[in-house]
Amino acid sequence: MTHMLSVPKRIMGTALLEATALAVPAAAAAQTNLVPETIRPINDIVQVVRGAIQFILVVAFVLAFIFLIIGGIRWIVAGGDEKGVAGARGMITAALIGLVIVLVAYAIIRLVEIFFGVDIITGGVNIPTYNGTP
Repeated sequence: MTHMLSVPKRIMGTALLEATALAVPAAAAAQTNLVPETIRPINDIVQVVRGAIQFILVVAFVLAFIFLIIGGIRWIVAGGDEKGVAGARGMITAALIGLVIVLVAYAIIRLVEIFFGVDIITGGVNIPTYNGTP
């Protein structure tokens, strides 16, 4: 009987996740005039590497946080099922380890910056803006 109840919960959780994944790009695409008319070339390899490192750190942190949330949702949806709770606990543990790894990587990069006086990720982030008329 408990197996019969866990299938609709899994389907509902999957459907909720898919609906969220489909809604986010639609909301982003609804905004107009976000792409500038001209894109200037990047001639500095240091900026490219700095941007790549910043991008990787941000994406890794966001993914670990999303997996943490999904693990929590899986724990709630498990409804006391030992295998479901164990899987959710494993996902939460892996997400927390991922968050710690990202934060340690950030701390190491900052220490290298401070000790050697170089700018790896503290050079600032240039967010593109659009000042034209729609």
